[in-house]
Amino acid sequence: MTTRIGTTDIIVAGVFAADLAFRADRLPMIGETLAGKGFGIGPGGKGSNQAIGAARAGGRVAMLSRIGSDTFGDMARAAWSEAGVIHDAVVTDKDHPTGAAFIFVSALTGDNAIIIESGAAAHMSGKDVRDAESLIAGSRVFAVQLEQPLEVALEGLKLARRHNVITILNPAPATELPADIYGLCDFITPNETEAEILTGIKTDDDDGAVEAAQRLLQMGARNVVMTLGKRGALLCNKDGARIFPAIATDVVDTTGAGDAFNAGLAVALAEGKSVEECIGFAAVTAGISVSRPGTASSMPTRAEIDDRIRALDPARAANRRS
Repeated sequence: MTTRIGTTDIIVAGVFAADLAFRADRLPMIGETLAGKGFGIGPGGKGSNQAIGAARAGGRVAMLSRIGSDTFGDMARAAWSEAGVIHDAVVTDKDHPTGAAFIFVSALTGDNAIIIESGAAAHMSGKDVRDAESLIAGSRVFAVQLEQPLEVALEGLKLARRHNVITILNPAPATELPADIYGLCDFITPNETEAEILTGIKTDDDDGAVEAAQRLLQMGARNVVMTLGKRGALLCNKDGARIFPAIATDVVDTTGAGDAFNAGLAVALAEGKSVEECIGFAAVTAGISVSRPGTASSMPTRAEIDDRIRALDPARAANRRS
C-alpha cells in the first residue's frame, strides 16, 4: 500500500506492544506465585493506544512505528484497521519482534504497574520520521511519547514545528530530556510523577503541581497539561494556571487513562477547539476509559464522548483556579 498524503489530521509516532494484563490483589514477591483474578491479551503501547483512541474519538489518524513480522504484528495491523487508523507508513522489521508489555492491574483499586519491551519499535530512528515528512506536513497535530528512542520524538517535533503542525509530547515514561526539546512542544502532557521527574518539584498537592508546570513553561513549553488522577487535570500557560475537575466515574482500570486523555486532546486540537474545551474533551475521554478494563479496548467512541458531555451539568465544566 502507499501512504495517503493529506488524508490525516493527526499523526502519532510511537510504540505498539501486545498487552498481557493480569489482575490480582497485589504483585507477587520474588520467588512467590500468586493466583490471579483475571487475564487479558490485546493491543497496547502508548503510541498505538493514542492513535486508536484518537480514531475512535473521531480523528483521522495515521500511525508511525515499527512492528515485527509475527503474530503480535498481525494483532497491531488488525487493531489499527478496525479502528480506522492509517498504518501504511508503519515499517515491518523482519529482524526484531513486535513489542509486548506485562501489566499488573490491582483487583482492589484498578491501579496498574507495567513492564514494557518495545521490540521492533525500539529500533525506530529519525529516518523513519523523515521518510514520513510529507504525511506530517499535511496534518494538523503531531503526537509522540518516549517509549521509542528519543531521537524519534525530537526529529518528529522538529519536522512538525517546521510545517506549523501543533505538537504534543507525552513524556512517558519520563526520562532526562535535552533542553531544546521543550521549545518544540506546543503541549507537554506529563502526569504528576513524570512532571516531578522532569522538574525535581514535588507534585503531591495543587500548589506543587502548579510550580512544576510553571517550571516546564520556563523550560520552553507553550502549554503544560498535567494529569492529576482523581484531582483532575492542570492547564498552565502564559494566561495562568487552572485545574479542571476529573469526571466522576466508577474506576475499573486506570491503565489506558493517560493515553485516552492524550487521544482526546489531539482530536479536540485538530478540530480547532479552544484550549479549555480541549481539556474538557480529553477529561471526558479519559473518564470513560477508566470505567472499563483494558487499554486500546477501553477507548470510547465519539458518540459516547458526545453523549457524556451533553449529560454533564454545565457547572461541572467550570474549573477552579489555583
